[in-house]
Amino acid sequence: MTIHHAPEAFGYDSFLAAHQHKEVLRFIACGSVDDGKSTLIGRLLHDTKQIFDDQITALQRDSRKHGTQGAEIDLALLVDGLQAEREQGITIDVAYRFFSTDKRSFIVADTPGHEQYTRNMATGASTADVAVILVDARAGLTRQTRRHALLVSLLGIRRVALAVNKMDLVGWSQDKFDSITQAFDAFAAPLGFAEVRAIPLSAKNGDNVVLPGAVVPWYRGTPLLQYLEEVPVRVEEQAAPFRMPVQWVNRPNSDFRGFSGLVASGRIAPGDAIVVEPSSRTSTIARIVTADGDLPEAREGQSVTLVLSDEIDASRGSVIAAADAPMRVTDRLDARLFWAAERELLPGASLLAKIGTVTVNAVVTEIRTRIDLETGSPEPAARLVANDIADVSLTLDRPVAVDAYRDNRDTGGFILIDRETTDTAALGLVQPEVEAKAKDEPAEARAAKSGGGFLSKFRWVFGGI
Repeated sequence: MTIHHAPEAFGYDSFLAAHQHKEVLRFIACGSVDDGKSTLIGRLLHDTKQIFDDQITALQRDSRKHGTQGAEIDLALLVDGLQAEREQGITIDVAYRFFSTDKRSFIVADTPGHEQYTRNMATGASTADVAVILVDARAGLTRQTRRHALLVSLLGIRRVALAVNKMDLVGWSQDKFDSITQAFDAFAAPLGFAEVRAIPLSAKNGDNVVLPGAVVPWYRGTPLLQYLEEVPVRVEEQAAPFRMPVQWVNRPNSDFRGFSGLVASGRIAPGDAIVVEPSSRTSTIARIVTADGDLPEAREGQSVTLVLSDEIDASRGSVIAAADAPMRVTDRLDARLFWAAERELLPGASLLAKIGTVTVNAVVTEIRTRIDLETGSPEPAARLVANDIADVSLTLDRPVAVDAYRDNRDTGGFILIDRETTDTAALGLVQPEVEAKAKDEPAEARAAKSGGGFLSKFRWVFGGI
């Protein structure tokens, strides 16, 4: 006789429910060429048991053909999937991988280290919560390490794991590790990181990646995976005022009208006062509707439909915000651009700007300064080329609702789109209004207020993000 067990007997429902509601951390692995980014991600996948037997077999075969570890398995091939990447032993495009532990799920972006692929690295960093910046213990901080640290700061990532890799090749020298961490701390001091956690490890051997390294008695900190499991996620977004860009108007019949979207930040409950931007019309929340029924509260990261107490005209492109923390409504933006297009950007250029769920026409009225990614200092610029970062002024064809990027990455970030090719031409970060006005002052006046000098200029450039 065959006995059929209910799925609940094996805990399938509880297993699926646990994974469905598990917190997700997005992080980026970046750093200079050959610092071991792909190998580190491969090690994380391997040691957390995310690889099937047939993948191991294929990896062994590919390692004999493309590997760089001699007779050993090359874990970097788990991530470097392009033929050109395998032939050259480098990462060219951003590769995303998913893995999960009992505590958290992860989406990791393996990004290129070569300078010519910096735009690809910026793409991966734009959605990340944490950055894992790798450093080769033998080489220490390189030019590209500094560039990536600056870019990570520019794109609003506030928590960094400094993974000092290949420590086995320097005999696990504590002096070497300390000198690298001290140099990075000095460089990163003006960048505004909330936390920098330095971890000595060997991605190739697995020491301090998933499990503690037995060969490192002087290190009493956590392995990299434990740090990633415990680091706070989207703390700023959860503490920020309520924001929900409207994606579509939900009107299945004449008796129901709601506004659907993803809550970008904060939380909301029935009875709370809201303002719909850019019209600045006010109302209160009557219901929070989902497919599973009404909710007593909605918070950052949830997709919901909001029903208002009043009949207010709103559509895709509008933003529902907390009434006591309204957004800035303007048709002029001062922004920091990461220019990614091959063609040069000149003042007067006309592009499309996608800000949240609205797309508007935008004209670059002025290129204020370009940022030297070696020093972080601003310099005059008449045009921008690929991979340049600069402060510019934009004029839009109609008012939009925005926040400063340093206050809200979702409602303060945008992209510029090439009209002819429809390619993404730039990433944009809205600057605070006060700082934008301050830039209209002569350089001498700004320097006098800040005290002058390189460090003051450095803090001025990066302090506003």
